[in-house]
Amino acid sequence: MKILYFAKLKQLLGKNEDCLTIKGEMTVKEVIEELKEINEKNKKAFLDIKNLQCAINCEYVTLDSKVTNHDELALFPPVTGG
Repeated sequence: MKILYFAKLKQLLGKNEDCLTIKGEMTVKEVIEELKEINEKNKKAFLDIKNLQCAINCEYVTLDSKVTNHDELALFPPVTGG
C-alpha cells in the first residue's frame, strides 16, 4: 500500500511517502501501529494520533476504516494557523 504524508508529518518523517505491505485488511489505526514499529522517528511522529485526518483513495475516513494493499492511504496532521 502507498502511504502519503502531509504537512508536519512530512517534516517529522523527512519524506512524503512510504510503501507498506500488509496481509488482508487492517484498520488505519493498525497500519499506524505498524508504522510506529519501524523506527523511533516514526514512533515520535505518530505519538498522538487522536486528531489525525486520513483518507483512503482520496476519500476522508476514520481511524477504524479498513485498508488493503491495493489502497492509497493519506495521513494529515491537524491544520493550525490562521
